[in-house]
Amino acid sequence: MNANERKLLELFRSLSDNQQESIIAFSRFLSTQSDNVKKNRKIETPKAMPRPENESVIAAIKRLSESYEMINKDALLHETSGLMTQHVTQGKDAGEVIDELEALFQRQYEEYLNKMEAGSE
Repeated sequence: MNANERKLLELFRSLSDNQQESIIAFSRFLSTQSDNVKKNRKIETPKAMPRPENESVIAAIKRLSESYEMINKDALLHETSGLMTQHVTQGKDAGEVIDELEALFQRQYEEYLNKMEAGSE
């Protein structure tokens, strides 16, 4: 039990029976509102944007970010930066880096789908 749950239980126990019933009814109401929001969520699909010939790594990141708008970019930052660094400082081939970026964005999209289907996004 976390601190919020302990505090809520402490407060709940200090209430009269009628007040406790009101809290339970309100909690049920909030729960149904949350369920309705989850049911009305629309799962976004990536925008189809073909990969141009001789695309730069920077252009690929911009294209993929636009294609996968629904993905939390913070989740991509570390790996995207790492791939960019491999390209710039270690001379890793742009095409290979872009392939890895596309796979990264696809994996993150699959995680997004799983969260949406589970109702936790």
